[in-house]
Amino acid sequence: MADGPRFGDRGRARAFLGIDAFVDETGGYTSVSVAVALLVSLALTCSLVSVGWVQRRSADVQTVADACALAGANVVSSYATVATVLDACVLTMGLAGMVTLGAGLVVSAIPGLGAAGAKTVDAARQVFDSRGRFARSAARGLKKVEGTLPLAIVSRSAAVAQESGSWTGVAMPFPVESQSDFSALDVEVDPTEAAEAARRLQEASDRAKEARDRADEAMREAWLADCGADGMCLRERADALAGLAPVSNPSYVLPLWTFGAPLTRARAYYAARLASEAPLGQGTDELTNSAARKAFYEYALEQVGRGHYEQLPDGGVDLDLPQLFSNVEQLRATTLYSASRWPCTQEGGRTVLHASMECPGARGASAGTASLVALDAGSVARCDTCRMDAQAMGSAPAASTSIDNGFEHYWRIVSEASERYERARNDLAEAEAQMRELAGEGKSAYECAMEALAVPRPRLCPPGAWGCVAVVTSGEREVPAEVTGAFLADSAVPAGAAVAAATLAPDSAAEGNDVLSRFFGAISEGMDGADAGVLGNIGSLWGELLVGYESAAGNVEAAATKILDGIDGVLGTSVSSWLRDMAKEAIRDAGLAPADLRPRKPVLTNSQYVLDKAGYDHVSSVRDFVSKLPDTADPVEFARALGREVKNELGTRIGKVTIAELTIPGTEITIPITIDVGELLGAA
Repeated sequence: MADGPRFGDRGRARAFLGIDAFVDETGGYTSVSVAVALLVSLALTCSLVSVGWVQRRSADVQTVADACALAGANVVSSYATVATVLDACVLTMGLAGMVTLGAGLVVSAIPGLGAAGAKTVDAARQVFDSRGRFARSAARGLKKVEGTLPLAIVSRSAAVAQESGSWTGVAMPFPVESQSDFSALDVEVDPTEAAEAARRLQEASDRAKEARDRADEAMREAWLADCGADGMCLRERADALAGLAPVSNPSYVLPLWTFGAPLTRARAYYAARLASEAPLGQGTDELTNSAARKAFYEYALEQVGRGHYEQLPDGGVDLDLPQLFSNVEQLRATTLYSASRWPCTQEGGRTVLHASMECPGARGASAGTASLVALDAGSVARCDTCRMDAQAMGSAPAASTSIDNGFEHYWRIVSEASERYERARNDLAEAEAQMRELAGEGKSAYECAMEALAVPRPRLCPPGAWGCVAVVTSGEREVPAEVTGAFLADSAVPAGAAVAAATLAPDSAAEGNDVLSRFFGAISEGMDGADAGVLGNIGSLWGELLVGYESAAGNVEAAATKILDGIDGVLGTSVSSWLRDMAKEAIRDAGLAPADLRPRKPVLTNSQYVLDKAGYDHVSSVRDFVSKLPDTADPVEFARALGREVKNELGTRIGKVTIAELTIPGTEITIPITIDVGELLGAA
């Protein structure tokens, strides 16, 4: 019989059963060891998978909440774009009207362009009428859209939660109700007062044009008679008859010529003729003729010496180029007829008047002098030898006045033209004075219209302007058994909730005026093939202002300067130049702040920021929102459960709805501005 194992052998057996099951005699791992290691690894892996799944599913509620908040803010972003475009249209249409009205005032002040000024002012009036109708329709439409925004935000955000899986959630806008102020869109820019000033300016400028034409015609006629004609004229006659040197007998081109030129020339001419006057032959008749000519030259020199020409500060003239007599009737109205200048002698008991003491009939004693008036009255007798009387005196200038080879012939033309010129220039000065007065009235009216246009822009604070707060919950969910059932007991992810908030931030990387460029392009396409009316003429101006709305102040001034400086004839009148500068200054000083047209994009933000701005306590409000969320897919019920009533102000029809209408000035064409209600509200 074999001996049983000794004590030491039993110890070795126990050691074999504890370690040798995993490690053999050579130090290698046994099959049992490998199996156990694999089992432990699988258990740990399944545990980690389960933990990861639970963590990921737990975090999904926050992701869905973020998506809901962004979806709500995206609705607000779309509305902000629409509102900005409509406001830009209203403002820039008003600006286009103001530039056109300013151009109308300027053109109205240019003599001869009254009809064009009236047409331009009427165009401005039509632009303002269209702007007013468009602004009113835009205000009504935007109010309806803002009234529907809460429903749109709730619908779009709830749809996102539903599409993401088994989530229940909604985003609420803050503020819930609109706090926008559209009163600025209702402000009427009334151009009536400025248009009336323009109408009166047109009348005054037409009178100025007529007076200027008369003045120019009279001046040209006088210039031709003085020195402008190629043939005989005052200058040529002064040279031929008196031998005046060129320094005393200059020639002028019309722009440099004034009525002072013929006056100075006449003084030199009559002084020379008087100094050189002598009988041209023998005989008593020539003695009488020479005496008459000398008397006429003395009289003419005296008259032209008293003549004057002065340009007055107001643009009128004080002008006197005296007419000289050319017959007996005219002689009797002069001082030469009444002056006691003719020598007399006592002949046979009578006082006899002579042409000169050299008269052969002057044989008696001197009896002083007498006038032709006295001769005609019979106070003195006419000399039968020299036969000096009013007829002889009146004949002296008659021939040189009535035919075109005499100096007096051209002087009469100049003198008569000077009278017409003086009347015309003074009428012109009066008309221009009235224009300056009316221009002041037009300036005040224009500035009032600009003040109405420059009122603060509409204040946009629609629902969701501060942000949208989303609250999302998820129910308890089982961990998938096919992943961990072989190693772990059944487990579930408990119910959870998450809150998120989103607001709008400007996208600096985007071009703000792209949307306005596209909008104006669409409006232009709407006018293709149709009579564009007034807008066809000023459409480019409006387009330039609209597309440049982002820096409105600079663009308006540049556009106004280009339009106003491009008006022909402005430099021809100080009134129109002043009005042009006034219009540019009024536009420059209107204080039009540049608009920020950068697109607003939704960004996540701290929900506490939004709730604090709305006046809610953050923690308690979130708990309250979570507790009130119903188990329903109806976004309206979501909102009602949170104490908010939402409704559709745009109507029940899902499709395009007109929110504003743009009437093309001067036409019956109306272009609707629409939004898609279905796209706004979303699938829900």
